[in-house]
Amino acid sequence: MKEKSTIALVDDERNILTSLRMALEAEGYKVRTYGDGVSALEALTEEPADLGIFDIKMPRMDGMELLRRVRQQSAMPVIFLTSKDEEIDELFGLKMGADDYIAKPFSQRLIVERVKAVLRRVSPKDGTTVEDEAKRVLERGKLKLDPERHTCHWDSKPVTLTVTEFLILQALATRPGVVKTRDALMDAAYDDQVYVDDRTIDSHIKRLRKKFKQVDDDFDVIETLYGVGYRFKE
Repeated sequence: MKEKSTIALVDDERNILTSLRMALEAEGYKVRTYGDGVSALEALTEEPADLGIFDIKMPRMDGMELLRRVRQQSAMPVIFLTSKDEEIDELFGLKMGADDYIAKPFSQRLIVERVKAVLRRVSPKDGTTVEDEAKRVLERGKLKLDPERHTCHWDSKPVTLTVTEFLILQALATRPGVVKTRDALMDAAYDDQVYVDDRTIDSHIKRLRKKFKQVDDDFDVIETLYGVGYRFKE
């Protein structure tokens, strides 16, 4: 039987930590809880988790800064917890590399479903063999994507991507020259139950370009077709 994933839950509200921990453990997940970003960062540096759930507003270190620090050492998928009046924070968080966000108040069932959706995106499908996964390695010019290992290289240089960024790039590079609408990229990167708007996809594309330009100033293979979508150059 496949071992369940470990989730790092970070929130300064004890009742949220308790209720979400119980809901996630009931699904078989291992849950580690932290009351602030500083203690979470220390623990995640020593022992990474498979997924993080971060509240945005916390004492000592908020969720945004925690995400920034985590991204320096890991591509661990992260879900943000936000208040309904934090739309700007949600967009900023996605720009920084969060994989999803959930507005408070929320149901425990919704959290569990979102967790499952994000982990499905990063995990190989059940029933595939190592040989099957190896065949999925995608090479397009200087780009090399390995879905099994969740690694990306450009001209043999490693590029660290979040789960969502990886899936968007994979969707574009799978069919070079073919225009992918924003809706098509949403379908490739997000679960059907997750709604995101056009700005979210645009933010992920901007982050992808920025990351690749850090290893190659001439990177230009992701083209924008205004009013239509994006494509990977042939």
